[in-house]
Amino acid sequence: MARLGHAFADRGLLALALTHRSWCAENPGYASNERLEFLGDAVLGMTVTGHIFHAYPGMPEGELAKLRATVVSAATLSAIAADLGLGDVVRLGKGEDASGGRAKPSILADSLEAVVGAVYLDGGWDAARPFVLGLVADRIADVAERGPGGFDFKTQLQELVARRFDDLPVYELTDEGPDHEKRFFAQVRIGDVVYGRGEGRSKKQAEQDAASAALAVLEDSADQGSPEPRERVGAVSGHRDDRGDANA
Repeated sequence: MARLGHAFADRGLLALALTHRSWCAENPGYASNERLEFLGDAVLGMTVTGHIFHAYPGMPEGELAKLRATVVSAATLSAIAADLGLGDVVRLGKGEDASGGRAKPSILADSLEAVVGAVYLDGGWDAARPFVLGLVADRIADVAERGPGGFDFKTQLQELVARRFDDLPVYELTDEGPDHEKRFFAQVRIGDVVYGRGEGRSKKQAEQDAASAALAVLEDSADQGSPEPRERVGAVSGHRDDRGDANA
């Protein structure tokens, strides 16, 4: 995969890294990527830890730990894996594939860790360190800039959705107005359920607004023991000003 940025000397390692246990269950005699995932988790953690330790010499230990935890979280890794297209190429069993396994954050994150482990075995630290930093350096800088507790609403929502639904939020954007005063409208859904809407003068601002609304809905539904909002994509048309009305 050219998008990975690493040319494998042993392409069998890459094939192994992309072999989920559900595929092995249907194809006896093949190993899964679980051992590579175990190795990759350690390589990833060590690389990120070393980088942030040297990059932020004035950052206290507690803040370093929070920074590392965010960068190596399943939500962050699954988003990176999705950007790389790993979901399209991971080998899954028929049942897992049919149930949407290619988009599950847990499978995507595990596959990325396995690929990191494969890169390490293929080229050692000289290959693994730049590979990992090429994937996460921008995210590290972004989170560090916001400071402890200042992670953006999209990141918070992504973390929560990965934990509660084993899914990723999807943002849909529209815009109105001429170029010099364009306004953007966003809605965020999980599966076919819309959880929040937002608007702003940029796409990023509209998505952040929608994520904030969705977080409020999810936190409210958790407090009330409600499973999910009842508004589904099929019932949505255009934008409305009553953002976060998915409970209605």
